[in-house]
Amino acid sequence: MTVTTAQTKQPTLRVIPLGGLHEIGKNTCVFEYGDDLMLVDAGLAFPSDGMHGVNVVLPDTSFLRENQNRIRGMIVTHGHEDHIGGIAHHLKHFNIPVIYGPRLALSMLTGKMDEAGVADRTTLQTVGPRDVVKLGQHFSVEFIRNTHSMADSFSLAISTPVGTIIFTGDFKFDHTPVDGEHFDLARLAHHGDKGVLCLFSDSTNAEVPGFCPPERSVFSNLDRHIAESEGRVIVTTFASSIHRVSMILELALKNGRKVGLLGRSMLNVIAKARELGYMRAPDELFVPIKQINNVSDRETLLLMTGSQGEPLAALSRISRGEHPQVRVKSSDTIIFSASPIPGNTISVVNTIDRLMMLGAKVVYGKGEGIHVSGHGFQEDQKLMLALTRPKFFVPVHGEHRMLVRHARTGHSMGVPEDNTLIIDNGDVVELTADSITKSDPVKAGIELLDQSRNGIVDARVLKERQQLAVDGIVTILAAISTDGAMAAPPRVNLRGVVTTADARKMSLWTEREIKWVLENRWKQLTRNTGGAAPEVDWMGVQREVEVGLSRRMRRELQVEPLILCLVQPAPAGTPVYKGRADSEPDDRPAPRGRGGRQVGGNGAGRHGGGRDGGGRDRSREATPARVITTTRSAAVEAKSAPVKEPVAAASKAPAPAPAKEPAPAAAAPSVDQDMPAGRTRRRRSAAA
Repeated sequence: MTVTTAQTKQPTLRVIPLGGLHEIGKNTCVFEYGDDLMLVDAGLAFPSDGMHGVNVVLPDTSFLRENQNRIRGMIVTHGHEDHIGGIAHHLKHFNIPVIYGPRLALSMLTGKMDEAGVADRTTLQTVGPRDVVKLGQHFSVEFIRNTHSMADSFSLAISTPVGTIIFTGDFKFDHTPVDGEHFDLARLAHHGDKGVLCLFSDSTNAEVPGFCPPERSVFSNLDRHIAESEGRVIVTTFASSIHRVSMILELALKNGRKVGLLGRSMLNVIAKARELGYMRAPDELFVPIKQINNVSDRETLLLMTGSQGEPLAALSRISRGEHPQVRVKSSDTIIFSASPIPGNTISVVNTIDRLMMLGAKVVYGKGEGIHVSGHGFQEDQKLMLALTRPKFFVPVHGEHRMLVRHARTGHSMGVPEDNTLIIDNGDVVELTADSITKSDPVKAGIELLDQSRNGIVDARVLKERQQLAVDGIVTILAAISTDGAMAAPPRVNLRGVVTTADARKMSLWTEREIKWVLENRWKQLTRNTGGAAPEVDWMGVQREVEVGLSRRMRRELQVEPLILCLVQPAPAGTPVYKGRADSEPDDRPAPRGRGGRQVGGNGAGRHGGGRDGGGRDRSREATPARVITTTRSAAVEAKSAPVKEPVAAASKAPAPAPAKEPAPAAAAPSVDQDMPAGRTRRRRSAAA
């Protein structure tokens, strides 16, 4: 008897990471069973060098927006930005009924939500160690205390209809925690004894052998550098590293130094941590930054943001001499108590170089023993596997090589290779009591926010910014009458474009593109409405000119600048500017049509790239334009154009040589490297 698929189908748990895989940051994961969706964390990431003007990178949440009526709530593991930094933005687009998390993380999240104006879009519920919360009909979550570089951090034991899932969050095994809150190994072992279906474990340091050193191990080295400094001590670290900040404040008090705080996040985090009791320091230890210069250098310690070389962070501004209160002195000792996040190394190194050039002593690097990671090394990861003994294993939170190395560690600990998955953002992990598979992915990607954290920078805008940065911009000002004729020589302006073409050649190329469009595309771009003048698709005219010049520059000069054409519509009957394009040979190859080589009349078909005698440009239609368009709606008065002979007379008489043309505008080069884009000089005509 054949058993159908429907008869054997088992209930399936779907786990869908939207961020945090093959990257560092924007950790966001979705658990789905039946009609219930549960989110675990929603973080952000830093932009890469090519993301011009981008301040924050978030995961694409299209899947959540489409299924927002199924969201039962969110679980927060701890308060680092790469785990909670995106929540306030997401709440602008979909509601989350309730968010459960540690007290410190939710306290920090409250400020972000108030600032974004979304405090009424959800309910925050604080939890403690071993608390259990229920979300929807199918999810029950236990919070297991772990140790990390951030205080009040948890791993999760998620009970589902198919089995128990251990989701580690960020962790390391620190047996001497600064705050005395130890990793709850007993609960991990308890779930391991009962049976763990699948382990989703942090992979950040999977390539590093041994155990991660405890946080307290940096105390003596920081103490030595602070005690030996004869001048000011400037320390930069992650503001959210509560344990590290607590030790620095303790050392400042021990060495008789007053503390000045710089950086908005540093001020906010310390205020929240002191308010909740995670950090203890007397009020008299702190001095307002505006009064810090009244304290002697030997008694000053400045604690600030900027350990990742962020352009707007306090230390970066100080290194550039742009901070209003603090200037670097040669007697300063500057301590980087942090390591660069992948992607930030160049920014950090440049900041260190600038500080050294100003004469300061800079202490940085692994050899100084002033920083330890908050993520477990290989032996920490082995201990997690040994305690939980999972049936299936999925490495998460890391770049691809880290995931692969962590998977090998899992194999060495007895997890079969067939029971291990390497996944990417958007992949769907389907779990039953007896199987793990990867099914069709959901939409995943990134959303880019500008510095306001409100405006989304889409792919088109980012591509245009990259074009500007790499090849510059070309602006064209073209005066065209409503009867389809050039009314003045085009003005071409180059900014940031490196080219061997001289001003005259660029001007001739532009004239030819405009002339070709007017002769071959004008009928398609105009519509006779019965009025005195036809209705013109000026945006279409601009796009045609831009595409043609873009193709020409890509072919002739191997550059792809952003091209911006502005058209000044002129009234019908405006004196015609004949141009110089016909008086000089056109070196463009003749196009090939379907019947062989074709040359259209009146200049048609002379442009390379597939224009045929009918005025159609097949290559243009096949290649999308990488341009933006803007219309200038003000009409050009007849007196603003150079004085020319009437059109009828011009058609009878031969074209004069360029040197003899009476209008000085026609004889002068039309490329302006210095004038602002879109600005034209007023030319006095011969008649005036």
